[in-house]
This record gives sequence, structure tokens and C-alpha cells, in this order.
Amino acid sequence: MSRFQHRPYSERTAQWLEQSGLNPLLARLFAARGVEKPDDLSLELKNLLAPTELKNCLSTASLLADILERKEPIVIVADYDCDGATACAVAIRGLKMLGADHAAVQFLVPNRFTMGYGLTPEVVELAAQQKPKPRYLITVDNGIASAAGVERAREFDIDVIVTDHHLPGDIIPNATAIVNPNQVGCPFPSKALAGVGVMFYLLVALRAELRQRGKFTNETQPKIENLLDLVALGTVADVAQLDRNNRILVSNGLKRIRNGVCQAGIQALFQVAVRDARKASAFDLGFAIGPRLNAAGRLADMTLGIRLLLTDDQSEALSIAQELDRINRERRVIETGMQEEALALLAEDQLANTISEKSSICLWNEAWHQGVIGIVASRLKERFNRPSLVFAPADGADSNELRGSGRSITGFHLRDALDLVSKREPGLILKFGGHAMAAGLTIYKSDFVKFDATFQKVADELLTDDLLERSHSHDGSLEPTQFTPEIGDLLAEEIWGQGFPQPVFYGEFEISEQSLMKEKHLRLKLRPVGNSSSKGLTGVWFNRTQTLPERAKLAYRLVTDRYQGQARVQLMIEAHDENPTL
Repeated sequence: MSRFQHRPYSERTAQWLEQSGLNPLLARLFAARGVEKPDDLSLELKNLLAPTELKNCLSTASLLADILERKEPIVIVADYDCDGATACAVAIRGLKMLGADHAAVQFLVPNRFTMGYGLTPEVVELAAQQKPKPRYLITVDNGIASAAGVERAREFDIDVIVTDHHLPGDIIPNATAIVNPNQVGCPFPSKALAGVGVMFYLLVALRAELRQRGKFTNETQPKIENLLDLVALGTVADVAQLDRNNRILVSNGLKRIRNGVCQAGIQALFQVAVRDARKASAFDLGFAIGPRLNAAGRLADMTLGIRLLLTDDQSEALSIAQELDRINRERRVIETGMQEEALALLAEDQLANTISEKSSICLWNEAWHQGVIGIVASRLKERFNRPSLVFAPADGADSNELRGSGRSITGFHLRDALDLVSKREPGLILKFGGHAMAAGLTIYKSDFVKFDATFQKVADELLTDDLLERSHSHDGSLEPTQFTPEIGDLLAEEIWGQGFPQPVFYGEFEISEQSLMKEKHLRLKLRPVGNSSSKGLTGVWFNRTQTLPERAKLAYRLVTDRYQGQARVQLMIEAHDENPTL
């Protein structure tokens, strides 16, 4: 059973926003997403929160200025996802813009299959072999849980600067500096910065420090904002909460992409994805560009993705982007197979028929691929509306460990749930980390059944019937005059995403034709009920083959589809209200 509910908003606020010059539809949508006054509409860079409140940011910037002055060698230790890759590229490009010796700044990204996540002792040992040997390691999008790695670095006489955004655990690493908005005692108002956003803020503070030291003036200082296309990509792809501060970062990054002044690697990714960069949207970053970059870390080595983001050679960028596109296609094939196997396992356990009696899903298979388990967990979560954990053997089939990746539903904090499991059964989880909606962990194969039972018990305690019931929030109906390409373009220009959801509308339609595209997507010809004068509309429901009744209440997104120079409205169907209460 699913609930369909109108997203509430203040009509007074909507009127105020409309009076400021905002389109009436946007005024209603923004009011429903927490925009309270016209001043909040501005996404100019001058409205960014200042680095001064980000704990340790200014002191770390001062330390970095000293490091650059002494020309000490640095190794950036990246993560193997899109946020980590963009954060690494921002760090290297930014430090070089601000005067770092090019040969003194290197990067290293762990192999997710052999080294695991974060600054592990093994990663430190690999970094120590770099030529020249680093004096400092700077983590990006990781490090807050790397106490053992930091201690190992000290044994090599290497200092560690941690830049991260993940929630800290019980043990804080004894690093030289930690910049993380989610660390204890940090007053920074936005806790939603992605790893790339944290690194960008540190560079802004470093530029200010160098300016104060007389390295350059306001007129001659490097334009760190030229890196905002990378910041936008990493922020959206990491599904960071789009509070106003992140929306400012993403908005200005998208402007650079649309204006054709982004990095060569991002241009190349748009090209291989067959997307028009001039009309780039947050949706493109999250569902077309990000997955292709992520594919490198899932199946191969994210070094390839970082090389793409660091090159200024358009020919090289296109060549790497084409390889990433190939890897992404391979990833899709693996994902599809694993998803089918996962559903078969559920059927064997009769979970598919008794899902209402379960609060969580935990699965593993000897043949599954570590790099794709997170995507499969996400698909299961979406299908069954249950926190889902999917495991694969670590380091090949002979390992006695399982690596798991989990995705959660609204209202169930996944990392906290794993923490509770760990406290109740010490030693059951070898290591874990993450945040509310996503987490990773390692367990022994022999402990899977025990872990499943313990996690299920925690889920039973923390989840309510309301949370387990699928809920579809929508923004009400559209007027007949609003089914236009212009409205589709208007919506596409705005910044939507996690915490600032893309508009979904609700209405009743008469359906005159139904057919399948590629044997797996439902294509519809429909018309709003009560609007016989309107032209028929095209609707598409991806990954659905079951037909609809001739009259149905649907939740949908409105987009503008362009084909052979013609613009037309298309409805992207999200859900069917089988028990409408309206």
C-alpha cells in the first residue's frame, strides 16, 4: 500500500515570493521546499556561508600556506566515488592555482577491492613509497574514521590533514588538522557539504590567507570559483542535501557547464552521455554524468576518473570518457544480473510475498561484485521500501570476509543502526561507516546469519508502520495551460535534488494508448480528465511493463522533450494511485 500526500506549503509565503517576481508555479514549489522569503531565492556566490565558522578551516589554511611556501611534498588521498574523485581534482587544481609546486602535489586513490575504504595503514604504506616521499597527506572525502591510518603515517614521519564530511565515530584520528562540518564542536551552519565542498572551502580560506600574506591582491588572485563545475558534480552525485548553501555551489557550477567554460573532462562526459551541456541540469549530473565517473571506481580504478578531471587536453578527455562510458555499460550488465539474482533469492525465501512482515533486507551471493552492491541495495530499497544491505565476498572468492553496502529509507538512520548492532554484538561488525541514508561495512561470512537477525531486530525496533509504508509526496495538480514546453524548461533550469526534491505533480488522466518500449518501459498516450480541448500528451513509465486502467490518477514529472528541433511536453510517470482519496 502507498500513501499519496500533497506537499504542504504556506500560501502567504507563495504569494510573497510571487510578488517578488517569481513565476507563480515556482513560488508554490519553492514555498513547499522551505524557501521563506524572496532574499532566499538568490543563489549568487556572494551569499555563500563564510569559511570562518568551519572549524579548523582558517588554521588549516594557514598551515597549508606554510607548506606551499616550504614546497613540501603532498599526496592527496582520495576516495573511489564521484565525490572523492571531484574533491581530489579540486584539491590538486586548486593547490597548483595557489602556487603549489606541480611536482610536489600527487594523488593516490585506494583500490576498493584490496585496500578498503579510507586512509588505512596499507594506503599509508603505499603513499610513503611515492617519489618524492610526502611530508603531508591530505585526505578528501575520507579520513574521519582513519585513526589507525593516521598513527601509521606518524611512524613514517608523515603528517595528516583530514578533510571529510562523514559522521565521526567514537575514536577521532590524531591528525594534524581535521576540517569536517560534522565533527563535534563545529558551528558551521550547513552540515550538508559534500567532501568536494569541504575541500573547496579550504581552498577559499587558503586563498584568503595567501592574499593576507601579500601573495596576490583581489585583482590578481586565482579564480577558485572556476572549479565549481567539479564541486557541483561531486555534490549532486553524492546525493548531498541541497540546502541553500549547496544549491549556491551547484547553481554556479551548472552555470559554468552551460556556458561552456567547464573542465574538459566534464565536457567529454556530457558528450559521451549524449547530453546537451548548454542545458545541463542537476538531474544530468546525478543520473548521466556521475554514474559514468563512478563506474571507474566500481569496476576498475578511480585513478582513471581523476585523470579525466585533471586533463586540459580535449582529445585525451574524450578518449578517457569513452572508456568510462564502456565501463559503465559493463556495470549496467553486472547490476542487472545481480538484481535478478537478488530478487530470485527473495522469492526463494518467500520474502517477496511476506515483505510486509519484514523490516529490512540483507542478502549476499558468492558471485556478486563488490563494486555494484551499493547500486543493487539502492534498487531493492526503492522496490520494497525497506533498508537494504547487500554483501559480496571481499578480495575474491577465497576471502572469509564479506563487504556490505546499504541504503536506507527516510526516518531510519543506517549508520546509527549499524552502531547499535555493533554495541549489542561486539565484534560482529569488523568495521563500518557512513551516514543516515548510506553505509558500508565488513563482516565475516560465518556471521552473516547472526548479523541478519541482529540487524532485523534493530530495524523492527526503530521502524514504524508509517515509515515502512511507501509514501509519495506530490505538488498538487497542474493547470491545463501549464502543460507546455516552456514550463518544462522553467522547471529544468532550477536546482532540484536531495532535500529540495524535483517537482512531482498529481492528476487524473484518460489513457487512450499503451505500448512497451524496449520490452521494459511503458509508453502512454493520455489526456487530463476534464480537459477535452487539450492535445493528447505522451507519458513514459520507466521499468514498468504492467498496463494501467483506462482512467488513472498518476504522480508524474513534467519535462520538455526535443526531437528534430521540435519541443513537446512529456510526462515521466512516477507512481499510480490505486486507492485515491482525492
